[in-house]
Amino acid sequence: MTERLSHYRSRAARALVLLHDEKIRDFLEVWQRARAANLCLPAISGAHYQSLEHLLWHVLNSSGTYMVRMCAHLDLPDPQPEPMPDIDNLEAQVGAYLDRLLSWWRVPLAGVIDAGMEPETYTPGMHYWIDAMLEHAVMHPVRHSFQLRELLEA
Repeated sequence: MTERLSHYRSRAARALVLLHDEKIRDFLEVWQRARAANLCLPAISGAHYQSLEHLLWHVLNSSGTYMVRMCAHLDLPDPQPEPMPDIDNLEAQVGAYLDRLLSWWRVPLAGVIDAGMEPETYTPGMHYWIDAMLEHAVMHPVRHSFQLRELLEA
């Protein structure tokens, strides 16, 4: 991550976009360690935990979904994320896809001001203020990194 996003109007949005970048890259590193160790995820009913590939797809797809929802809530243009690679091709494409995803993430919120992060009313389907949604986007890969680290240490 070389760009520091100095053009952002909201330092809060800027900080959280940069943290999202850092934490999702950290997640990929932990995921790659888990993959190299042939880690098997515990059997649970969640579709996103069928395999390491499904978990990776879930984290990356969620990242794009968060930004789309925030833009809709802020009445910003639909940022139209690039479609996710298929699960079968994801591992081979993850590095390039993640770089494009994170470059895409840096654009939509640049003009948002702090007052716009807490609008007066919620948009249907949006249960968080924008800063809380950004914090959730940061913590989502952190949570899954934590889970993978615990499994690797078990």
